[in-house]
Amino acid sequence: MANNFEPIAISTKEDFKLGAPVKWCAGCGGHSVLATITNVLPETGIPKEKVVFVSGIGCSSRFPYYINTYGFHSMHGRANPIASGIKAANPNLSVWVVTGDGDSMAIGGNHFIHLIRRNINVNLLLFNNKIYGLTKGQFSPTTPKGSVTKTSPEGTIENAFKPGELVMGAQGTFFARTVDSDPKMMREVFKAAAEHKGTSIVEILLNCVIFANEVHNEITGKDVRADNQIYLEHGKPMIFGKERNKGLMMRGDKMEVVTIGENGVTEQDLIVHNTQDPDDTNHYRLARMELPEFPVAMGVIRAVKSTVYESELFDQVQHAKKETKIKNMDELLHSGNVFESKG
Repeated sequence: MANNFEPIAISTKEDFKLGAPVKWCAGCGGHSVLATITNVLPETGIPKEKVVFVSGIGCSSRFPYYINTYGFHSMHGRANPIASGIKAANPNLSVWVVTGDGDSMAIGGNHFIHLIRRNINVNLLLFNNKIYGLTKGQFSPTTPKGSVTKTSPEGTIENAFKPGELVMGAQGTFFARTVDSDPKMMREVFKAAAEHKGTSIVEILLNCVIFANEVHNEITGKDVRADNQIYLEHGKPMIFGKERNKGLMMRGDKMEVVTIGENGVTEQDLIVHNTQDPDDTNHYRLARMELPEFPVAMGVIRAVKSTVYESELFDQVQHAKKETKIKNMDELLHSGNVFESKG
């Protein structure tokens, strides 16, 4: 018997747009992220009816209201377990988590590392503006040590988290970093994240114009970004700089910045980026690099293959169904040790 359902058409970027106003501050980096995601989703070939955005609490977490897909606005720090449940229940959905440095690094820190450890096939966009924006300027787990904020008038005394380190420590299979001021870079990174099988973590260096304006300026400023960022591409040597004459090379077990043409250094001496080697210790080094000693690594830093949680779960469920002698709830309730009243 033929069904009467029409096939779902591939969505365009217009299908993902909503007419409702986007209530982020003018100049917030979230606008750029939203526009880029709206452009990327149609390129995945997944119709909007199979896309879900999940968020926690914070400025970033308004995202599901601003895109025309299914969405779930969860509690503070709880987006990751919600997204995990959605993906486990329906592996055919494309599940995205949008979160902030406070939402995922503080109250949601435990859920963040266990999502990564399990390697559930979801995509997480981490808005890192190094401040609590929605609650008006308290320092967050990624706020630089010594920063003066509403809750640290004499400067923070805590060591800041580096999200990339947490991903590596939790056995992450995909980590990338990008900036809100570079839509081209974001587009390439978001596409790579969507194509990855497993948990993809994308750290977005995002500007908060109200409480942490220009917090990333030494990385993103037009006059310094060529020398202070290095955009990594799989299979290509690690080159950066305004003149494209700087690079990264190994001397013994140390990574260092060199200038091509000085001291006999050639392009062939530079490290060739390999995102796919699970044993490449450079992934950890690259995730940790910071100014002034090193440029900040951008692009896909790690993208390795591993088992995917919901696929393994589905196989276990199917095997259990096949092997069990209990076929329904009545048989379950009357199996094993059953109490019978003698009264």
